[in-house]
Formats: sequence, C-alpha cells, structure tokens
Amino acid sequence: MNTLRVIDIVEGTSVDGPGLRTSIYFAGCRHECPGCHNPQSWDFAAGRDMTVDELMEVVTENDFDVTFSGGDPMYQPLDALTELARCIRAAGHTVWCYTGFLHEELQRQPRYAPILAELDVLVDGPFIMAQRDTSLLFRGSANQRIIHLREQQ
Repeated sequence: MNTLRVIDIVEGTSVDGPGLRTSIYFAGCRHECPGCHNPQSWDFAAGRDMTVDELMEVVTENDFDVTFSGGDPMYQPLDALTELARCIRAAGHTVWCYTGFLHEELQRQPRYAPILAELDVLVDGPFIMAQRDTSLLFRGSANQRIIHLREQQ
C-alpha cells in the first residue's frame, strides 16, 4: 500500500533545510524526546492518510525541494516512504529527512537501505534538551548531525 499518515504539510518553509521547501510532517514517534517542539506528532493516529500520488500533487504544485519531518518519518511504511522520495527526486527535487534514529542505527538494519538510498540529506539523532542550541542551522540540539548521503554513494 502506498499510503502514509500525514499530520501537516507546510508549503514554502525555510526552517527545515536550505531554500524554500515543502515540509511533510508524518504522524508517529516513539522517541518522545523531552522538550520536543512537536509533541502532537507522536500520536500515530493523528492526521490523515495520504497516498504517494496525493502528496506528489502538493509537491508538484509547490515546485520546492522537500523535507520529511514529524513525528519520525522512519516509522512510516518504508515502501511508501521510499516511493515518495523516489518520485520527488525524479521530479528534480532534493529530499531532506529528520529522524530521531542515528544514521548508524538505520544502516545496520537492511530494511532502511532503500529509503536511505533515496535521501539527499539525513538530519539524525534525538533532540536533547541539555544540548539545545538555537544558533544551529536546521537542527535543534548539538548532537544532531546533517549528513549528506548523496556524497557517500
């Protein structure tokens, strides 16, 4: 099934990666980081189901690069998330993804290999309130990393 659970789509944002972006906020997160800026996204039942085609209509209409956020996108059905990322890249856009998992954790689990292959940038790691730093670009805490995956392939 190519359905994903979406809480919100923010069109034309500049806080979730470089330039204007379409940010897709997916439902569900088990990290539940204290101090999370989006705790309403932890609920896996929040939002509504959207197909890859419906999401691509929004992406195409906006014509911006795309960011996956949440919640944690890595809790979504990985086949559908990978298909969406592949379609976005085929349309000529980059895909950034925020996750509370570490890149190394995802790399150790073969089921994440297809989605990692379709992402341009992964912003990894849980938000840690003690390491919160509002001066960092595109990250909430100093432990989080911006990993350029396309350069590693």
